[in-house]
Amino acid sequence: MHFISEQRLDDGVLEREFTLGDIPGTLWTPESAVPAPLVLMAHNNGLPKAEPRLVARARYTAARGYAVATIDAVGCGDRPRSAAAEQARADLRRAMQAGEPVDEIFESFIGPLVENAVPEWRTTLDALLELPEIGGPVGYSGGWTALGIRLAVAEPRIAAAGFFAGGYVPRAQREEARQVTIPLLFLLQWDDQGNPRQRALDLFDAFGSKEKTLHANLGGHTGTPWFELEDGCRFLDRHLN
Repeated sequence: MHFISEQRLDDGVLEREFTLGDIPGTLWTPESAVPAPLVLMAHNNGLPKAEPRLVARARYTAARGYAVATIDAVGCGDRPRSAAAEQARADLRRAMQAGEPVDEIFESFIGPLVENAVPEWRTTLDALLELPEIGGPVGYSGGWTALGIRLAVAEPRIAAAGFFAGGYVPRAQREEARQVTIPLLFLLQWDDQGNPRQRALDLFDAFGSKEKTLHANLGGHTGTPWFELEDGCRFLDRHLN
């Protein structure tokens, strides 16, 4: 892991950009004399790691005493995008806008993204846990629910997860949800046209966790109330401290 820039922010959080081979990432760490628990924050849909909503969540969480890391998956941010993936993304948007079935397009597009992203996240986790300022345990928080499910099954170091409800999750991850047994906080925007409500509720029901909490709020995809960030940190406090 090679740090390429750093800045101390007004809230005392240290923000550092890093590269790990071809993987670009950002790490936020709090002012602390002891190693901080780690939270992995993932995003999808081609968004960059500098996406303002993700950065705001990361800074808030780091100021609460957590190390927070994100990376750009293949096809996100400035990383190369294949022509096939871009065409699939365009086909998916067109079908959703037209109200046409999207499952098969989604499966062929998102499934491979998840499979390719998991090894990079695990490699990043290995490198992060070698840093003296980071301890355990590890949590996951992010809008890429399919990736979070896959990581929760494949990575025993993840002790708790917060998911932004995704109605469109590949079949493989919907099946894997039954194997997820860590504590979960599941956020659902009731009027999110991009994530069908019933499918999100069915996914929540499928999780095998004995401790799982559903928070549902009115509003569209980007309308998650700010207070849910505070509640999310209290959830992390219970399970990572």
